[in-house]
Amino acid sequence: MTVTDETTGQQLTESLLQGVGNEQMRAATRLLGAHRDGYWLRRLLRDEATLSAAAGRSVIDRSARHPSVDWDTLGHLLLARPGALKCSSSELAVLEVAASLVSCCPVQLGTVFRAVDSHELGLILTVLEEAAYGETY
Repeated sequence: MTVTDETTGQQLTESLLQGVGNEQMRAATRLLGAHRDGYWLRRLLRDEATLSAAAGRSVIDRSARHPSVDWDTLGHLLLARPGALKCSSSELAVLEVAASLVSCCPVQLGTVFRAVDSHELGLILTVLEEAAYGETY
């Protein structure tokens, strides 16, 4: 998968969701795609080698027909090597919420609420509903 400046967050999301049937994984990937036009999806793909080296395994699962986020690896990275992610507190909060949706990282809601703005909180609330009840948009 090649990421260019013209690739939108929505396009990245759709490419990483092909073949993913788990609602929580879909919701988590959608959150990363919607947040700042795919900021985290771009980072995971652009910095895949560096982040994978820090985690000790690949952050993008390429074993299936289509690549997808390897949530176990991402959760491991968040728990064992959070310094490798070098990001703002709101960016980290969004990533932690996404990983928590797939049970790969615990999240402190108070910390999340203090870190995110109203738009990011809206994205989080939308994907929480999606994870619970299925795709909503």
